This record gives sequence, structure tokens and C-alpha cells, in this order.
Amino acid sequence: MTDRSQTETDTSCGCKLGRVGDEYELRALDEELIAYWTGDGDEQLSTRQLATYVNQRVLEAALEDAGILPKDGEIENTYRLLTDDDVSSGTRVQTRNELRRDGVEVDQVESDFVSHQTVYNHLTDCLETSLEKPSDDERVERSVDKLGALQNRTAAVTADTVEQLDRNDIIDIGEFNVAVSVTVTCEDCLQEYPIRTLLDQRSCDCRSQSDDAEADA
Repeated sequence: MTDRSQTETDTSCGCKLGRVGDEYELRALDEELIAYWTGDGDEQLSTRQLATYVNQRVLEAALEDAGILPKDGEIENTYRLLTDDDVSSGTRVQTRNELRRDGVEVDQVESDFVSHQTVYNHLTDCLETSLEKPSDDERVERSVDKLGALQNRTAAVTADTVEQLDRNDIIDIGEFNVAVSVTVTCEDCLQEYPIRTLLDQRSCDCRSQSDDAEADA
């Protein structure tokens, strides 16, 4: 995390979510929120789901800042223990105490959690985003932005993890770079495409093969 006094003056916008995103260095958060909120079908998340997503990233950043490398599922479970109404008060207190012992400023972290209304206000007021039906081109561009943000996020988390392990003498590595690429393989025409190429072309080779077959018929 960056120094609090600095983030108070260098935030991307004036709302709580903008401050929290800057303070916890949540890279590409705005792009991810827009992409998830305006996504199609199962890819579209409600502001309530997005609030959970933001808060879990805040918790993850706080754990990593305390030198803790969360295991798979640990962030989701710890967040549930801190916030779920079905969790007993004793279990919640125990979870908070364990986090404090590990060096996590849990009171500050919890105060930095955002509500779904805060997410909505940030999307509509700060980011000027709406749920109007986008054109096909807009959908492709938003998909590109979302995938790019996720690739950047994966690369950033990977780099941070490697750097932390290196600092703690768990691994030994010199200067390094992290690159994340995604490819899509069509099982019908057996062609492999970088995701950006596929989105730009809007189709695989199946269409051209089908057109050729119709021309020969």
C-alpha cells in the first residue's frame, strides 16, 4: 500500500472507491469494473457482486502487504468469515485476531470495504458508465479491454509474487519480465488464434471453409 497522506491528494476521483483503489494499488480496477458491469450474460456482474470483488481484492492486497501469500480460496473464505451474516461472532473475532497477529490492519481494511451503492455511484458518476445496449463493435472493444485488464492483472500478481519470494530468499532469480498470452483453438477447423486476433477477425477459419464449400457446390 502507498502512504495514506499521499493517496488523499493523488486519487483518480473523489469518491471512496477511487481512494481505496489508489491506496491499495488495485491496477486496472476501473477497467475491470466497467467490463464486468457491462458484460454479456453470465459475464455480467451486479454491483453487489462487484462490491464483493473489490473488497476481496482489498483484503488480498492487505495480506500481501503484510507478507502473506494467500493460498487458493483463502481470500474468499477469509472475506466470508469477516462479513457473512451466518458466521458466528466468536468466529469473526477469532478471524480478526489471527489477521492482527499476522500484521494485517484489519480494522482499517474493514473500513475500506465498499458497498454496492458505492460501486454503482463510482461507475455512473466517476466513470460515466451506463448499461445502454452497446453496438457489436463496442462489445468487442469492451471485451478487448476486459481481457487486457485481466491479463495485466495476472502479470502484475505473478510479478509481485515472484518478487516477494525472491526478497525472502525462497527462490533465486535475476531481472525478469512476465508476459501473459491467451490463445483460442477452434475444435472444428483446428486453428489456434491469439484472442485479440480472433476478436479482430470476428471468426475462425470455419466460415471461410464454409464459404468455399458453398462456392464449389
